[in-house]
Amino acid sequence: MTQNVLVLGGTRFFGKILVEKLIGAGHAVTIATRGRTEDSFGDRVERIKVDRADEAALAAAAEGRYWDVVYDNICYTADEARAAIRVFDGKVGHYVLTSSLSVYGAGSADMPEERVDTASLDVPPSPVGKVPYGEGKAQAEAVFFREAPFPAAAARFPIVLGPNDYTKRLHFHVDRIKNGVSFVMPNTQACICFIYEEEAADFLKWLGETGQTGPFNAASAGKPKLRELLALIDRETGGSAIVMSEGPESEASPFGIEDDWAMDTSRAESAGFVFRSLDDWLPPLVRELAAPEA
Repeated sequence: MTQNVLVLGGTRFFGKILVEKLIGAGHAVTIATRGRTEDSFGDRVERIKVDRADEAALAAAAEGRYWDVVYDNICYTADEARAAIRVFDGKVGHYVLTSSLSVYGAGSADMPEERVDTASLDVPPSPVGKVPYGEGKAQAEAVFFREAPFPAAAARFPIVLGPNDYTKRLHFHVDRIKNGVSFVMPNTQACICFIYEEEAADFLKWLGETGQTGPFNAASAGKPKLRELLALIDRETGGSAIVMSEGPESEASPFGIEDDWAMDTSRAESAGFVFRSLDDWLPPLVRELAAPEA
């Protein structure tokens, strides 16, 4: 079924891939961005140039409009979630929020959604103010689940990897191992999970098209120990990881977790989503990142 959709934050990384997939599925796509990043969508999308943080401008842009699904990749706080509810009340059929593994603290490789039950989480009245990233995402989920007059889903993603990752977290490790440069990683025995950029886009699209509600963990199949990840990079680059258990913050690994930090994805699997195996995409990605530039 063709849907009329709005994507908040759709010009880079997996948001851009999501837009391409929605267009490919025949949906009518509008993207709302500040207009600072050029896109390659041409006349295949409608554009709304607006600052998400400017509620009045966003409300003016949404006036008289209706979308079957809003995909929100750039909501980080309870205050932004409440602003979205005010703006899109009566203008959306289903809301899909990009959330994060960061709603959970470290300490398990099998964290289920109910570990952090945001539907039962009380959020202080706005303005809530600045809180840590994971707490902000949890509060944003809670606001949509408890206060929104429309149904909502949240995709709890771990670290998203891919060639278009502008944070270059995997690049950090590939470059350092390839060039024999040390880095700090406090616990190489800790388990971690990832998701591929295209898979993240597929998952968001699936949430919107199937009308799922509530929180969903989403991660590729496979929860490697960090030492196993480093061994993979060693093999693919021909290098050898030089790891320090402690050291300056400037040398810290972006994957430097103290304990296991991974999720149980059985809820999404039971609902019909099939996750890729980490082994299918991670080794080729490492090879791609390690290849000499032409």
